[in-house]
Amino acid sequence: MMNWVFPTVFLCVYGFFSMMRPSEPFLTDFLTGPYKNLTTQQVTKQVIPTWAYSNLFLLIPVFLVTDVLRYKPLIVLQALTFILAFILLLFSSGVVLTQCALFAYSMGTAADTAYYSYIYSVVHPQYYQRVTSYARGAVLLGYACGSLLGQLLVSLGGISLYWLNVITLNSVCLALLAALLLPMPEKSLFLRESEMDYNPSENVTSSSRGSWVWVVRCLRRGRRVVATALRRLALDCKECYSSVTVLFFCVWSAMGKCGYYQITLYVQLLWESKQPPYNFTAYNGGVEAMYCFIVPGSVASIAVGHLALEWTLWGELVLGVFTALSAGVLYLMSMTSNIWVCYICYALFKTIYMELITICTFQIARGISRERYALVFGVNSFVGIVLQSLLTAIVVNTKTLELTICSQFFIYASYFSALAVLFLSRGVYTVFHNQLVEHVTPEGLPDRRTDLPQVSPLT
Repeated sequence: MMNWVFPTVFLCVYGFFSMMRPSEPFLTDFLTGPYKNLTTQQVTKQVIPTWAYSNLFLLIPVFLVTDVLRYKPLIVLQALTFILAFILLLFSSGVVLTQCALFAYSMGTAADTAYYSYIYSVVHPQYYQRVTSYARGAVLLGYACGSLLGQLLVSLGGISLYWLNVITLNSVCLALLAALLLPMPEKSLFLRESEMDYNPSENVTSSSRGSWVWVVRCLRRGRRVVATALRRLALDCKECYSSVTVLFFCVWSAMGKCGYYQITLYVQLLWESKQPPYNFTAYNGGVEAMYCFIVPGSVASIAVGHLALEWTLWGELVLGVFTALSAGVLYLMSMTSNIWVCYICYALFKTIYMELITICTFQIARGISRERYALVFGVNSFVGIVLQSLLTAIVVNTKTLELTICSQFFIYASYFSALAVLFLSRGVYTVFHNQLVEHVTPEGLPDRRTDLPQVSPLT
C-alpha cells in the first residue's frame, strides 16, 4: 500500500500547486491591459502562437531524455520553467519579452509527459487506473481552485491582475518543493544503464584518472549508444502501435490534445468578443472553476478511475459519443451571442475532455510495457502539438483567410465532428464484430460423442 501511496501523494501535491494559477484565466486581460499594453492583434498573431510553435520543437528532446533522466529531473525542470515564465510576465514588457515568457512556459508544458509517466515507474500495474485518475484529478482541482481564487479576488477583493501573478508565482514555488521531495525511480527503464556505468576497478590507478578514462570511453561509445537507442526507439514504436486498440486510444489522445490546447488558448479572445460593451465584469476565473465544482470535473475524473467497464469493447464507442457532444457545445459556443451560454458550453467541453483523456491514459498504460510510457506519451503529445501548429498556421496565421474568432471556433467544432465520426464508426464496427464472432461460435453445442465402439488393432 505504502509503495504506491507515498509517491502518488507527493505527485498530486505537485500537480495541485503547479496548476493553481489564479492569473491564468485573466492572461489575455493582463496582456492587453495597462500592465503590458499589447493589442489584441499582437496577442492573437504573435504572442499566443509562440507557445504552440516552441512547444513543437521542445517536445522532441524532452520526451527523448525523460526516461534516461528518470522522470523526476524533468518534473523539477518543469517547476523551474514555470517560475521563470511568471517572473518574466511580472517584470518584463514588450512583445519580445512576453514571447520569451511564453517560450519558458512552453518548456514547462512540454514536460507534462514526465508528470503523467513518472507515477507508472514507481507503482505496480494494478494501481495504474487509480493513480492516473488521482494525478489528473489533482491537476483539475488545482486549476479550479486557482481559477476560483482569482475570480473571488478580482470580483470581491478588488485585487489587481498584477497581484494574481504574484500569487501564481508563489504557488509554482511550492510546487517546486513538492517536486524535490518526490522519490527517485530506481533505474532508467528504456536505456540500459550498464552501457554507461562507471566501473572503478577497470584497470585504473587513481580515482581522478579513472574518471577521465570513463569519460573517454563514454565519448567513444557515444555513436554506438545513440545508434542503438534510435534503433530501439524505432522498434519500440512499431511494437507499441501494432496493437489496434492501443493505436486508436493514442489517436484520440493526440487529436483530442490538439483541439483542447487550441480551444483553451483562444477561448479568452472569444469571451472578449461576446462580452456586453457596458458595465460587464468578466467571470473567466469563475467559469474555469465551474467545470470542476459545479459540473463537477475533478470528481468525475477520479470516478472514472473506479469505473468498471469493458473498455476494449466499448471504449471507442464511448469516445465517439462524447466527442460528438463536445463538437455540439463548440458549435453552440461559436454561434451564440450570449456570454453566459458560452461560459456554460466551455465548462461542459472541458469536463468531457478531461474524462476522455483520463480513459485514454490508463488504457494506453495497460496496453504497453512500463519502460515505454514516456515514449508513447511523448509521441502522442508530439503528434498533438504538430497538429495544433498546423491548425494555428492555417486558421490563425494565414493572412488570406483573416477569420474572426467565432469563425475559428466553428472550424474547431468541425474538427471535433470529424474526430467523432471516426470513433463512432470504429466503435460500432468493434461492437458488431464482437457480437458477430460470438454468434458464429455459439455456446451450448452438443459435445462430440465419445461412446463409439472401439476397433481392435489388427494382429
